[in-house]
Amino acid sequence: MSKEIHTTINEYLPLRDVVFQILRQSILHGELKPGERLMEIHLAERLGVSRTPIREAIRKLELEGLVVMIPHRGAAVASITEKDLKDVLEVRLTLEILAGEVACERITPELLEELKKAGEEFGRLKETEDVNFLAEADVRFHEIIYAATENARLITILNNLREQMYRYRLEYLKDKGSHERLCQEHQEIYAAIKNGDKKAVGTAICKHIDNQKAAILAGIREQQV
Repeated sequence: MSKEIHTTINEYLPLRDVVFQILRQSILHGELKPGERLMEIHLAERLGVSRTPIREAIRKLELEGLVVMIPHRGAAVASITEKDLKDVLEVRLTLEILAGEVACERITPELLEELKKAGEEFGRLKETEDVNFLAEADVRFHEIIYAATENARLITILNNLREQMYRYRLEYLKDKGSHERLCQEHQEIYAAIKNGDKKAVGTAICKHIDNQKAAILAGIREQQV
């Protein structure tokens, strides 16, 4: 069992929801690894709760596809599959292009400056050994684009998708060869938005996501050999 479990959750939620959110975040952030067994007794001791909310949380995680039930072994963190990756990125591609195009029209000078700085910050961090830290810098860059749309519903959907993407983002960033490429892609997206060029931003975002998909798929297939 992983020793570090993310526990920053709203304490006013019902206990079963608190446990669900803790385990969900731990899976999405890579603290609980694909294939790792979820032992009810160990998790209950770790979180200081009874086994009942653990069992309820595992059922909900199974419905989300983050946990699988293995005969004679119990619950385990679901592996990253080609189908899951393709499904998530298919949706992300469409919504990210939409956000980029809307941002071309609505981004303020202040947010444009923040976007520039976020891209530069990612560049400064590209040599870090802390993949989670680099992932957060990548997330910040994209969140500024979302904010620039001024569309609350689109932002909500993208933020939810961002959570589902976190595991894939970490897998991608484990490849240090991707870091320089990501820096360049961020610069291309920033330049397109700055110029208000919707066609260019769509092309840049498509390239950005296609490269991510290809790299993660290669990793998945390598693990299957």
